[in-house]
Amino acid sequence: MSDQELPTAYIRRRLGSEDAHYGGNLVAGSKQLEIVGDLITELAMRHDGDEGLFRAYGSVEFLHPLYAGDWVEARGRIVRVGSTSRTCEFEVWKIGGPRGDISESAAEFLDEPILSCRAVGTTVVTKENQRFSR
Repeated sequence: MSDQELPTAYIRRRLGSEDAHYGGNLVAGSKQLEIVGDLITELAMRHDGDEGLFRAYGSVEFLHPLYAGDWVEARGRIVRVGSTSRTCEFEVWKIGGPRGDISESAAEFLDEPILSCRAVGTTVVTKENQRFSR
């Protein structure tokens, strides 16, 4: 499998009031890491036919706050494959949100998405659980 053929994954979702953790409906950064966890699981499934085990973050940067009602789009991709490890890069983008200044139910998508989180992580899939030969 060449670098061009390495899997990518994508999630789009709305952050609800149940995701707000702090005053002002601020969403904790851990919610973004939960999304990243879902992405890395999908990447391992696509590459190896197994969910793998998220081993470690190499880096995490929270770059912009998110709030209840925001829409996010998250992307992940495998960038390096070892014998059992898969290093992945992730980005979470704010793509829309509520417009309470207009009305209670007003919302819109942004003209330019805002990068809110960037991360690098490694998952491990043991040899005996790798179902796809490469």
